Amino acid sequence: MGGQTYELASQQYINWRKDGHRYLRRFKLDTVPEYDYQVEDVNIRKTISLEYGHNTAAVCYEIAGGKEPAEIKLVPLFNYRSPGDVSEKGSLRFETKLEGNVLRLTPESGPDVTISFMASAGEYLDRSALPVTMATPSHMYEEGHFYAFENRNGFLGVDCHYTPYEINVTIEPYERKAFYFKCSTEPLDGKDGFAIVREYKERMNKLVAAAGYGDRLADRLVEAADHFIVDRESTGLKTVLAGYPWFTDWGRDTMIALPGLALATRRFAEAREILESFSRYVRGGLIPNMFPDDGQEPLYNTVDASLWYVHAVYEYLKHTGGEDDYRFIRAAVYPTLKEIVAAYRGGTDFSIGMDEDGLIHAGGGLDQVTWMDVRVGDWVVTPRHGKPVEINALWYNALCIMARLAERFGETEPYDELARKVRESFRSRFWNEADQCLYDVVDVPQKDGGFNNDPSIRPNQIWAVSLPFTMLPPNQEKAVVGTVYKHLYTPYGLRSLSFQDPRFRPRYTGKLIDRDGAYHMGTVWAFPLGAFITAYCKVNGYSQRAVLAAKEMCAVFEDHLQDGGIGGIAEIFDGEFACTGRGCFTQAWSVGEILRAYTEDVLPHLRNLRGKE
Repeated sequence: MGGQTYELASQQYINWRKDGHRYLRRFKLDTVPEYDYQVEDVNIRKTISLEYGHNTAAVCYEIAGGKEPAEIKLVPLFNYRSPGDVSEKGSLRFETKLEGNVLRLTPESGPDVTISFMASAGEYLDRSALPVTMATPSHMYEEGHFYAFENRNGFLGVDCHYTPYEINVTIEPYERKAFYFKCSTEPLDGKDGFAIVREYKERMNKLVAAAGYGDRLADRLVEAADHFIVDRESTGLKTVLAGYPWFTDWGRDTMIALPGLALATRRFAEAREILESFSRYVRGGLIPNMFPDDGQEPLYNTVDASLWYVHAVYEYLKHTGGEDDYRFIRAAVYPTLKEIVAAYRGGTDFSIGMDEDGLIHAGGGLDQVTWMDVRVGDWVVTPRHGKPVEINALWYNALCIMARLAERFGETEPYDELARKVRESFRSRFWNEADQCLYDVVDVPQKDGGFNNDPSIRPNQIWAVSLPFTMLPPNQEKAVVGTVYKHLYTPYGLRSLSFQDPRFRPRYTGKLIDRDGAYHMGTVWAFPLGAFITAYCKVNGYSQRAVLAAKEMCAVFEDHLQDGGIGGIAEIFDGEFACTGRGCFTQAWSVGEILRAYTEDVLPHLRNLRGKE
């Protein structure tokens, strides 16, 4: 424009950077991201949206021209790799074909995939025809993209993108022009990009309205929840992605997140599909720990996912409770629940089984079967072999749920009798009088053949207070909450290990082995905060003071939703000064549990308090 070039992209390279953010006048997340740029007297709005239910993205531009003619040059960057990888020039090869305004690319490393890119305006320019220099030996690749965050985490962090074409769009003086680009791994249809943006916003507004909260934080969390509920191709039913950008659907994460993502949002049909989807994969009483990224058979190395599944069924019925819902559970899910309980009583894979005292033991050797599951080669960071506290809290909870379902379905099973035995054993075995809390694991096997109890103060004990059916007397429940608050509470979640423990790791940074060593050894996790809020309100009788305190615990996430991975809640935070999101930039159970706690333990009780004023 006017003989000058203005770079609107913002990108760090190895030895230089693009500073397009200087022209960014405003950014807004209005369900979808909007960027407003101003260059001299030209105004540019860029809006980005995905198309719901499709692997399609739209990038829309609205231009208000100035007094001089201008030309906008857009260079799409193409890549084909896993989210956590980077590409090198030699491995980034595509078969490319331009037909009219549609560019199709087939990656050499994925010959069954076709990437379709469409421009609604402008002219394509073949970049192979551009003159080269020593500084720019090829215009077909943009090399040297530098990811500082990845580099700090011990990776090279240098990426390369394929750039075969650029699109030039002419803007006449004072012209108003709207155009868009679409990119998809599906055949392109005739829907324009602005329609994709509009439909996405309309759908999200309907989801928020259907949830019915009319509260800023709750509404934002309802929007965030939608990102995780997706289709599983193998079942044709809904499932939950555990976290972006890395994780597929994990059984444990799905069942913990489900009450928030699908029930607090009143998406009951999708909750039903998720329960049915996982019931199809039960093996030996275990639901899958995870489905591999490459579509292979699921992995089953988890002791808690099946017990969280029983809990999710209970929560589903609590929120629905109609005759049709009970019929669905009895026909499609109840046989699975019975299989789970029978397998845990009789013993199943990964040393999972019930001992003579009624408690569940699990794990051994290199097996990692609780959520604290890091293993680096032969280094098991947090073994937790024996009888973990949350597993037995979940076991008791599951038996109580099964007793109620059996009664409802006219069956006589001794679930209540077994639950009483578990409660007696739990009370006598897990209470740690010295620390006024619960042992993290009891009957931990030792090298000499003996057993001991693990007094590590971890967040796992909070579920022994927060679950619907619990075993401790009120004074011990209150003591547990107090100890957890003292040792583990931070504004963004609970530490995975007390900061007073000599093994405490305060920072989740550095190389992968350093981060793995800190993952469950002090790193803050957002999702247990939901259980803590429930437990805190419960032991304080949902008093005005407790509910207002819980409201403040949730309120910090209003700011966090505008930080880091905007519109989501991070997986983890540092154990000290927990304010920077780490790990996945948005995690299903982080969003789900904060949403559940806020809408169950805070909002309804706030309204009751206001009604008494």
